[in-house]
Amino acid sequence: MNLIQETNFILHKYNITANKNFGQNFLIDENVLKNIVKASEVQKEDLIIEIGPGLGTLTSFLLEKAGKVICVEIDKKMLNILTDRFSLYENFELINDDILKVDLNKVISKNSNFKNVKVVANLPYYITTPIIMKLLEDKINLKSITVMVQKEVAKRLTETPGGKETGSITYSINYYTDAKLILEVSKECFIPSPKVDSAIIKLDLLKTPRIKLENEELFFKIIKSAFLQKRKTLINSLSNSGIKDKIYLENLLNELNIDIKIRAEQLTLEDFAKISNILNEA
Repeated sequence: MNLIQETNFILHKYNITANKNFGQNFLIDENVLKNIVKASEVQKEDLIIEIGPGLGTLTSFLLEKAGKVICVEIDKKMLNILTDRFSLYENFELINDDILKVDLNKVISKNSNFKNVKVVANLPYYITTPIIMKLLEDKINLKSITVMVQKEVAKRLTETPGGKETGSITYSINYYTDAKLILEVSKECFIPSPKVDSAIIKLDLLKTPRIKLENEELFFKIIKSAFLQKRKTLINSLSNSGIKDKIYLENLLNELNIDIKIRAEQLTLEDFAKISNILNEA
């Protein structure tokens, strides 16, 4: 039985359909699944956290490779399926909750016997950014995050700050991780097919952030403010957000030898750090 047949069999057996509210699209390409597992470099000393396992298609691959797989699934309709499929696996655990509400540090502390903790998942596209930011901002002791996301989002996440695909989240990703795009995935690899193509990305967590900041909260506040009005210049965006007045900001950019007409997406991570560190002392 191939993955398409298996997926349709499970859906029919349990009389369920993909839930749009949870962004469910079921992956049916075995090669893509193997690429996710390969990219994540799952080993027996690893604790894997899978977000939104759905029918458990990826889960079955992970359980064969990992020391333990903890699945966090919000959809109650999936619980019976996952329990029926994997209850005999000693290295399987299921948490029925919203990943954004789960204290992952607490979960990990209960499984401290594993050498590495990795997140591997086919993420729901409608909450991709909040999930990734939670994983980074909660200071969870992760080695890597290997996830399937919308292709357009993948490009922003893996872009070098200042590149043409740069968005505000690009700076957060670059601050905390080494990011790379592993594989682009056609929308035809899912049922039901989403409207957009996808991509697998891998984020390797840095032991310490890429740059030194005097005030991390201010740094991210400045970036967020700079991108609220992306079509405007950096000075206009920051002044409109109440960071500082235009004259002060113009003098600041001149001091740093940054073009006063520059837009947010043209700045490097280091540029924002310099601006943030000076404003922190102002």
